[in-house]
Amino acid sequence: MLNDIVSLKTTKTNVMNTIAATTPQTKPSVLKTILLAWLTAACLDLLAAITVYSLIMHRVTTERLLQGIARGALGNSALEGGTATALAGVGFHFIIAFCFTVFYFLIFPYIPFLKKQRVLSGLLYGIFVWCVMNLAVLPLMKIAALPTKWDSIIRGAVILMFCIGLPISLIVSKY
Repeated sequence: MLNDIVSLKTTKTNVMNTIAATTPQTKPSVLKTILLAWLTAACLDLLAAITVYSLIMHRVTTERLLQGIARGALGNSALEGGTATALAGVGFHFIIAFCFTVFYFLIFPYIPFLKKQRVLSGLLYGIFVWCVMNLAVLPLMKIAALPTKWDSIIRGAVILMFCIGLPISLIVSKY
C-alpha cells in the first residue's frame, strides 16, 4: 500500500513536471512591453527632472520646466501659457519618451550586445538619448545651445542613463 502511494506521488510529480516543461511560456505582448517601458521611463525621467532642477537645485519652477518642454513645439509663447502649456509639456515629454522607447524596441532584436549586456546597454542608451537631445534636437530647434559645462552634462546624462536607458533596456529585454 505504501509503495502504491509513493508510486502515485512520483507519477503525479512526473506528469506535472512534463506538463510544466511542455507548456509554452507566454511572453508579454509587444504592446504591453512597449507601454510598460515607455510609461516607466517617461515617469522616472520627469520625476527626476522635477526633483533635481526644481526641488533640489531651485533652478526653475516645475511649471516653467514643463513649459520649457512645450516650447520645443509651441515656441516661446509656451513660456507665457500657464498651466495649459505646462500640461502640454508633459504631453510632449511623453511623446518624446515614446519615440525613444519604440526605437529601442525596434533595434533590440538586431543588436546582440543589447541582449547580452542589458544593464550596460541601457546605460549607454541613456547617453545616446542625451546626445540626440542635447547635441541635435535642442540646438536645431533653437531651444538650447550646445552644452559646455561638465557638471550640467554629467547631471543630464546620468538622469537619462538611469531614468530612460536602463528601464527601457531592462523591460524590453524581457520581451
